[in-house]
Amino acid sequence: MDQAGGTESGTIDSVLAHNRAFVAGGEFARYATDKYPDKKLAVVSCMDTRLTELLAAALGLKNGDAKIIKVAGAEVAHPFGSVMRSLLIAVCELGVEDIMVVAHTNCGAQHMSGAAMIDSMRRLGVSDERIEFARHCGIDFDRWLAGFGDTEESVRKSVDLILNHPVMPPHVRVAGFVMDSVTGELVPVA
Repeated sequence: MDQAGGTESGTIDSVLAHNRAFVAGGEFARYATDKYPDKKLAVVSCMDTRLTELLAAALGLKNGDAKIIKVAGAEVAHPFGSVMRSLLIAVCELGVEDIMVVAHTNCGAQHMSGAAMIDSMRRLGVSDERIEFARHCGIDFDRWLAGFGDTEESVRKSVDLILNHPVMPPHVRVAGFVMDSVTGELVPVA
């Protein structure tokens, strides 16, 4: 069912049709692995569509090698948010020892603004009452939906947050990078 309570249509229908054929044809077999990452690696990267296959290819990763956490801007935005929770699970339960934060050039999240996002919400049918309700609940749209401006500084902040997190085990190695969105080249962030 879709958000309005109806049935799927369009893109979701075609994805479901592909999925049925994928399962029926046994194509899943070549992806078999377990939940433990073979390279003991977690990667926090952007959800950008350009990185869907480029990230794994540029890093030389195959299915089962790493835990990949995709989030807008590759940001670890909150010390107790879902990205940090996922990293702690990866380290404490799944054996991860290395974490890479991989942002990329020309990121769409870089220059976002709360005001522009609210305009988009309104244009897409979100009522002012719902927006005000969110504000009443303590949501600061300008802060929550703001872009990060400087990509390297954003990576540094995320790396610092992970390294200095109060419950992150001290043996974990963390490094930050900016990936070229076209070539896949990684540039380390000091």
